[in-house]
Amino acid sequence: MAKEAPPDAFGNSAREYELGRPRWPRELIERVVRELELAADATVLDLGAGTGKLTRDLVPRFVRVLAVEPDNAMREVLQEVVPEAEALAGNAAAIPAESESVDAVFTAEAFHWFASDETVAEIARVLRPRGGFAIFWNVEFGEPEPPMGDAVEAVLDEAFARGGAPGIGKVLSGAWRRPLEASAFGPVQEAETERVVVRERERWLANMLSVSSIASQSDEERLALATRLRELVPDGEYRWRIRTIAYWTRLGH
Repeated sequence: MAKEAPPDAFGNSAREYELGRPRWPRELIERVVRELELAADATVLDLGAGTGKLTRDLVPRFVRVLAVEPDNAMREVLQEVVPEAEALAGNAAAIPAESESVDAVFTAEAFHWFASDETVAEIARVLRPRGGFAIFWNVEFGEPEPPMGDAVEAVLDEAFARGGAPGIGKVLSGAWRRPLEASAFGPVQEAETERVVVRERERWLANMLSVSSIASQSDEERLALATRLRELVPDGEYRWRIRTIAYWTRLGH
């Protein structure tokens, strides 16, 4: 079996994660909110919230937003940038919320790390009857414009080989669907959107350093990688076409 990156190293690059990861597309969030019939007075929970990349788009929409994140460094950044949310230590196997206390659980770039029968049952526990569950992923990043060159690709390939396969393979495999299909949740619906994201070199570099297979490496290895990439990639703005998918379901069939 090919080496896989660990799921628990993101705190090593919490600041890079915050700087480099893109925001979520507003129209996709609004589609999910509409489909799940969530009103402004709803209580929602962002599970595996990281630095609050999705949380910050939930707090203007809902009266109460809980943001659950197991990593202390990630949660510290979350509390700084989204102080309106209630940041809580916890994970998908032990969500710090009362049974039937939230109207919807959201999770972005995280469900593939913890999808299991046990965690899906825990998500169902905290939801009110007919409560909603929404999952967001960025599933495809096009080639940068202008191109960065073969040397950059080779350096990144070497870094990924050293750190293990990132989590996107778990997303694309569809294995995360199985615990939902065997649960109290109904059919999974989906929608997607494409957009262009523009980032200067340092934001792109921060994003790369926050990828699981690179975040899990030593400080020395990550510093060497960043130094080499700065040598190879001219400063300036780059554009990517990103495909984002949202999935949603509700308790009950």
